[in-house]
Amino acid sequence: MIRFLANRLLGMAVVLFLVCLFTYVIFFVLSPDPAVQICGKNCTPEAIDQIRANLGLDQPFWQQFWTFLSGLFVGRTYGTGANAVECVAPCLGYSFQSSQPVTDMILQRLPVSATVAIGAAVLWLLAGVSAGLVSAVREGKFTDRFITGLTLTGMSVPNYVLALSLQFLLVVTLGWLPFPQAVPFSEDPLQWFMNFLMPWIVLSIGAAAVYTRLTRANVIETLQENYVRTARAKGLSPGLVWRRHALRPALTPIVTIFGMDFAGLLGGALITETVFGLNGVGKLAADSITKNDQPVIMGVTLLAAFLVVVGNMVVDLLYTAIDPRVRVGSAA
Repeated sequence: MIRFLANRLLGMAVVLFLVCLFTYVIFFVLSPDPAVQICGKNCTPEAIDQIRANLGLDQPFWQQFWTFLSGLFVGRTYGTGANAVECVAPCLGYSFQSSQPVTDMILQRLPVSATVAIGAAVLWLLAGVSAGLVSAVREGKFTDRFITGLTLTGMSVPNYVLALSLQFLLVVTLGWLPFPQAVPFSEDPLQWFMNFLMPWIVLSIGAAAVYTRLTRANVIETLQENYVRTARAKGLSPGLVWRRHALRPALTPIVTIFGMDFAGLLGGALITETVFGLNGVGKLAADSITKNDQPVIMGVTLLAAFLVVVGNMVVDLLYTAIDPRVRVGSAA
């Protein structure tokens, strides 16, 4: 198990290093000169050279990249002398538009994205697994066909269409829900719940449809296994056979996509947050893309990549708890 964990940590470090390298190349080498963008159109060559020197862009590429990479762990200093500015670790640079630390901007928005991600994940996991199990148990019957129709509908409707439709129906027409705003839970728990209800529903419908189809297919396949037939032959109740012998093996691929979906969603639900005006990481990324704020875009990209890689590792560790065969293989 220790060897398995060490290999996964090493693989995660390599992937994150490559992501940092490619992301840095895209945003600071292949993109337009950041110094020109910061200085503006009416700027002298001397001012541009000074900005390049403060940002370290006048150094060789590998030295620039090493300075950026080390800044993630120990921080870095921009400029020299009286103009020096300290950027504490993890340093992702400063916004070209607001001159604020990118790390602080992301951390300020992260709680909203985490709230959206956790609420949506709970909804789609409960709804998807439950509906998939019911559909598998009632295979070929009306309930199965009805759930299959709902899943096809849920997978076909884009998030932005669903978000705008719910907003028009529930907020504008019926007035049942307020327009979503980030109200702290400590101030008004009910208002907090009502504000996030629509984003949760929008994000969970499509994912729940995918999880329903995946759970149904896996449970139907598992019910054909010999050990399930043996359990039935022993006289175990159908409910016990489904819960203990059919559902647990079927959870392995579900855990895989759940880890990836949830980790990616923590990096910001760009469309949903933008439509509902929630100041999360996704909306921060959308605003930064519009303004071509390269450090912020790069910071959000690295955050999303980090969360996906960590989520992948957590999934691998959960496999050892769900499937004993993985535990045996990792110990070999």
